[in-house]
Amino acid sequence: MKDDNQENRPRMRYFRYAVFSLAALLVVSLGFAFSPAEPPAPAEPPFSEQAREAAMDEALELRSAALELGAADAGSNAGAPAEEPMTQVVTLLTIQARALLLPGSQASAEAPGPTSASAAGVPPTAAPPPSSPPVVTVAEFAARLAASGRQRLKDAETADGGMARLLAGAGTAQLLAAERLGAAGSLEAETQGTEPHDATVPAPACPATPSAAGSASTSPPTGASLATALVAAAAAELETAYGYQAALTRLPPEAVRPASKVLAQHQDLAVHAQEYGQTLCATLPPQPPGYVLDQGFLDAPAAGLAGLEADTLPMYGDVVALADGATRAWALAALQAAARRAQHWGADTSPLPGLVLDEGQLPPLPE
Repeated sequence: MKDDNQENRPRMRYFRYAVFSLAALLVVSLGFAFSPAEPPAPAEPPFSEQAREAAMDEALELRSAALELGAADAGSNAGAPAEEPMTQVVTLLTIQARALLLPGSQASAEAPGPTSASAAGVPPTAAPPPSSPPVVTVAEFAARLAASGRQRLKDAETADGGMARLLAGAGTAQLLAAERLGAAGSLEAETQGTEPHDATVPAPACPATPSAAGSASTSPPTGASLATALVAAAAAELETAYGYQAALTRLPPEAVRPASKVLAQHQDLAVHAQEYGQTLCATLPPQPPGYVLDQGFLDAPAAGLAGLEADTLPMYGDVVALADGATRAWALAALQAAARRAQHWGADTSPLPGLVLDEGQLPPLPE
């Protein structure tokens, strides 16, 4: 019996070791099971969101610099003529920053429609802390403003439809504001390099006979909407060209020659819009023999031309939002040129040309 106890002791010792080892392994396994997993890295925001954030940050920085310049001008030379343009720039950047706070809302203007935007009545709220080197002169500020406008237009080439329209309006307005701060040029110089000349229109990819609804029955809804927008742009260009023809005999002599060149540009734009529309099987309505011009247009042709140019802006905003590739690039250039011509003839410049905007729905800037 004594020998049996001596033989069982090593066996019990090994059994205890095995039990303890299993218990330790179980505890370790449970610890790994209940320990919180490492959170995954956040996904990179889409390009349109990155472009929106960059545009908003730049607008706030430029607005802060404009407030500083405006305060310096008011303190050193109160009532100077240069004070008003800087105040207009502050108002413009305030509205743009508020619109950029609302991605995907009405400000992004995904649905085509008429444009109405007023820059009046926006109080300059507290300026955000500047994160860029201070701007010393108006010329330096204008250069930064123009660079921001060009970047917004570049981002608009590849952003999503509604955001592309918002960025295009912001970039166009910033470029025009930078030009207003500099020396004003002639109409020919202002429109040079912004007209979409030599546009390459793709071959139509639709049946030879378009449907009566304006696009082929097999066209996707987006293509049909874009076709409608292009037809509307072509109609607006034809009406604008008619207005220039009527205004040529009533404009001052020094304005006739540049206006004649702009008339040819509008005729080219109408042809290009029609060609782009035909690639989507759009049915182009027959051109009317003429348009009704009221007595106010005949008495003040420059103001009438300003109104006609401004009326084309929402048309090109629609095309920017609905198109991509070469068609969007063409519409972006046309939008810039139309806004610049409208400004030349005295139209009130919009903070976001070509964009549906209800300022009452925009949020205030953070304090």
